Amino acid sequence: MKNRQEQENRLKQLSDLLVSPEIINNHKKCAVISKEYKKLEQLMRKYKRLDKTRKEIAEAKEILASDEEMKEIARHEINDLEKRLTSIENEIEELSNPQYEEYRKNCIVEIRAGTGGDEASLFVADLFRMYAKYAEKKGMKYEVLSSHSSDIGGFKEIIFLASGENAFGLLHFEKGAHRVQRVPVTETGGRIHTSAVTVAVLPEIEEAQFEINPDDLRVDTFRAGGHGGQNVNKVSSAVRITHLPSGMIVSCQDERSQHKNRAKAMKILRARLAAIQREKQQAEIDQERRQQVGSGERSEKIRTYNYPQNRLTDHRIGLSLYKLDTILEGDLDEIIDGLKKNERNSSPGS
Repeated sequence: MKNRQEQENRLKQLSDLLVSPEIINNHKKCAVISKEYKKLEQLMRKYKRLDKTRKEIAEAKEILASDEEMKEIARHEINDLEKRLTSIENEIEELSNPQYEEYRKNCIVEIRAGTGGDEASLFVADLFRMYAKYAEKKGMKYEVLSSHSSDIGGFKEIIFLASGENAFGLLHFEKGAHRVQRVPVTETGGRIHTSAVTVAVLPEIEEAQFEINPDDLRVDTFRAGGHGGQNVNKVSSAVRITHLPSGMIVSCQDERSQHKNRAKAMKILRARLAAIQREKQQAEIDQERRQQVGSGERSEKIRTYNYPQNRLTDHRIGLSLYKLDTILEGDLDEIIDGLKKNERNSSPGS
């Protein structure tokens, strides 16, 4: 991570470049440089706020040490200023993170049933509902790209797009295996059942950012199954796209329009292929996503949802909260904040 002086030097360099004829006459380069300039300019404003807050803390501490009558006021002021200082430091940390631009992107979330049969598919639906409510609370929008229902009302798989400021930055923590412990609706004996669901989170990739050769694709259409009224089994609106070089297959059938289903399938395919290329993995094409979610076995878990104890435990940071009912209503802030703090503390240079 670059230090403050390096960032200030780079800002001056970019400022000079933006007025050079070579850059002014090259719209593509100008857009890239302007974007970097704007980010660094924002960073410098935060450094100024940091300096000002540190100065105010020092002044308040002087009052605390010298003025008996003002001690209580100074103590409260120091407490408020230190909270502000921490907040500014975190904002600077995020802006300085090389992954900052990626974290600001929309993201594609894939939730799949792992071990546990019907109970796992029901929990896929519960997790989707939790993320949908969290997205709404954060001012994000969500759109289902693809889903495959189970026979009892859950989902074998559901894939959705979360759109909004910092969508990937917030939701990328969710990748991995989620374990649920509860008494299934179908269990007459009242025994606690353990099952697992896997979640993969990929940043959305725009078409202009990642081109796929049309000759590398085979597009098949078929009749949608499941709910869909008169459209079902009468119109071939469902789309299956096969990426021939990799063998990756994506299918969408949620929309009545073949065109819309194709657009959604391409969005998923682009995100998966771009993720693989970004990580430069040469192994089996699905390796990157499997590293995120594991095999879906109960032992490979990042989080446990224990219904009898109303407990959620995030095993990565050792956090247990006994308010699972409110968390499932989208109250994920305490968990996400803890994971963000852990990420900052474990990042290089922290």
